[in-house]
Amino acid sequence: MPNPRLAARYAKSLVDLAIEKGELETIYNDMLFLQSVCKNSREFVGLLKSPVIKADKKDKVLDALTNGKISLITASFNKLLIAKGRENVLPEIIPAFIQQYKEYKGIYTVKLSTAVPVSDEAKSSIIERLKSSTPMKHIELNTEVNEKLIGGFVLEVAGQLVDASILYDLNTIKKQFQNNDFIYKIR
Repeated sequence: MPNPRLAARYAKSLVDLAIEKGELETIYNDMLFLQSVCKNSREFVGLLKSPVIKADKKDKVLDALTNGKISLITASFNKLLIAKGRENVLPEIIPAFIQQYKEYKGIYTVKLSTAVPVSDEAKSSIIERLKSSTPMKHIELNTEVNEKLIGGFVLEVAGQLVDASILYDLNTIKKQFQNNDFIYKIR
């Protein structure tokens, strides 16, 4: 069962420890590595969440998988999770850590959805425009192609949505016709 509050607490503890030890970047890279392992291996996530598999087996598998690839702090953190019986929360702790890292560093994630792929020049232009018109100085741009938009774009920034797509305009016009807004305004 997902537990985002618990994951956020463990992630916060790890971020605080990483800052205290001066190894925030190292542990961030460890979390990116663990995130890729979780994304690429459903079996690994299943192992972590399995109540049938004993903790010592999980510890051995995690050690074998990460030996020499993650820092001592991250390895110790993983062992602590297993000792506390919270290893099933690790796949949730990882994105919570990454989000808290980005908040600490002031990195904003912006999602751009368009009907066709966007050129690198257009991406740079969008980033520069956002930097000049908002207080955001560090921007990570994620792009997505959604052909249903027909044209234009949808931009998601810090919980806000800017929908400048043709699909949005067509839906707005459709609602106006369904409400008969034009008939009432003629009379």
